[in-house]
Amino acid sequence: MTRATPDDAFQAALDAAAQAGGPGADTEQRYARPDADRLSEPMLERFRRGATGATEAAFFDLDKTIIARSSTLVMGRTFFRDGLLSPSMVLKTLYAQVVYQLVGADHGRMEQARHAALELTKGWEAERIRRLVRETMEETIAPLAYQEALDLIAAHRRAGRDVWIVSSSGEEIVEPFSEYLGVRDVIATRSGLDEDGRYDGTLEFYAYSAAKATAMRQVAEVRGYDLDRCFAYSDSITDLPMLSAVGRPTVVNPDRELRAAAMAMGWDVQDFHNPVRLRDRLPDVPSPAGQVALGIAAATGVGLLLHRMLSRS
Repeated sequence: MTRATPDDAFQAALDAAAQAGGPGADTEQRYARPDADRLSEPMLERFRRGATGATEAAFFDLDKTIIARSSTLVMGRTFFRDGLLSPSMVLKTLYAQVVYQLVGADHGRMEQARHAALELTKGWEAERIRRLVRETMEETIAPLAYQEALDLIAAHRRAGRDVWIVSSSGEEIVEPFSEYLGVRDVIATRSGLDEDGRYDGTLEFYAYSAAKATAMRQVAEVRGYDLDRCFAYSDSITDLPMLSAVGRPTVVNPDRELRAAAMAMGWDVQDFHNPVRLRDRLPDVPSPAGQVALGIAAATGVGLLLHRMLSRS
């Protein structure tokens, strides 16, 4: 399939998104690690071992694409109950959920939140966060999936394609949620840990903007995908590089900027309206509390939470 040629307005938006989130000389300064915008060799080796022989794949963003709200914002009350967040922070979280639905994200807000979140969560015990997410996974996240997204995932599986979730949320929350859906392949943010298993204020990999596209290309190389025949789905202008990396992009519940870009490119636009309870939609899925080792990369997960709280205060 031949990809459309971007017009001037779209190309400007794409270049801005790539510059904002892509590889560059400031990577180490921003993330405290030199290669945080690329998947590491051990991660790629794990993906290589999981090859199915498929030559096509469908890559789904998570928040507002598969699920109706932010996968990390909904954890605010859980962190409050365990004493990690103050009452005022929880109120801001509730406000942030409304803002997120109406406004979405942009690079400036994401960067502001990333810095604040790394400072806030530095020293948090990773196992404690995993326990909290494990205990509340089903009640906080499971009811939020769009039926339309679940149907698309099922259709891609029937067509013999690999299905991936690609999210800037922490892998410890994205991986168990994807397993709950039956999706085994995940590209997500990884936070650094110190020798005591606490968040150390760094990011090993930040699955954001152009880094998502870079990771998809790395995955395509080790899995043997033809990206021109692959699919991608997202709601956010920050995912222009991700959508442009494949030959069959679709924007879902897009923000204003992404909708305009999609119209300029002639991309498919879909609006999902039917969030369903996963336990009702997928009755054979076992309870994640009994099967999956759960958790959250809090340095980034709460980063997404904070970017909504800080951006419109």
